[in-house]
Amino acid sequence: MRFKDVFSIIGPSMIGPSSSHTAGAVRLGRVARQLLGEQPTKAEITLFGSFADTYKGHGTDLALVGGLLDFETDDPRIPTAAEEAETLGIEIAFRTSKDKADHPNTVQFALSSDTREVTMTGASIGGGNVEIVNVNDFDVKFTAVYPTLVISHHDRPGMIADITTLLGRSQINIGFMDLDRKGRDREAMTVIETDADIPDSLIEELMNLSMITNIRKVDLSERGD
Repeated sequence: MRFKDVFSIIGPSMIGPSSSHTAGAVRLGRVARQLLGEQPTKAEITLFGSFADTYKGHGTDLALVGGLLDFETDDPRIPTAAEEAETLGIEIAFRTSKDKADHPNTVQFALSSDTREVTMTGASIGGGNVEIVNVNDFDVKFTAVYPTLVISHHDRPGMIADITTLLGRSQINIGFMDLDRKGRDREAMTVIETDADIPDSLIEELMNLSMITNIRKVDLSERGD
């Protein structure tokens, strides 16, 4: 990974002890919550590698729960995040796995609410930075550094062109794009990182495109769902 500035190395303002095990974990939780689109009622959290070995001692479990509650990395409530979640009626279960992951600080979320479900796998890669590698069994990558659209759709000719045309008309520049699909003419997912905020009006336009079934915006500069 190429670090963009000194803050990418030393990490953000945070509750310690570790930018990888706490700040990055908070951000992973917040991304998962935004992908669900609301506060979960149930969360199954599976930890891999170093996360699995040290999560209690480093407070990673509390940081992940704090992220699900939409806490910032320096929120003083992180040490009591489990109690906060219990008060809100959120059922949380932690599991560890010996399966090999691409990065030692990897976590998988399975979140649900009364009407929605989402799975997400991501890693805390240092300095509070994260990388998402899978959403709902689609192998798509993004960093959550920039405003990001996660678009579920059916694979069809011209779909990407239609999406990028609408973004261009709104003067939204694409910084990165990734796509995975289950096969030709089957379910697909496109992830787009942009250089500017993505207005709700544009998301509504995108939802009107044929074959798009769902859109989630991930933007860690925003609060609340």
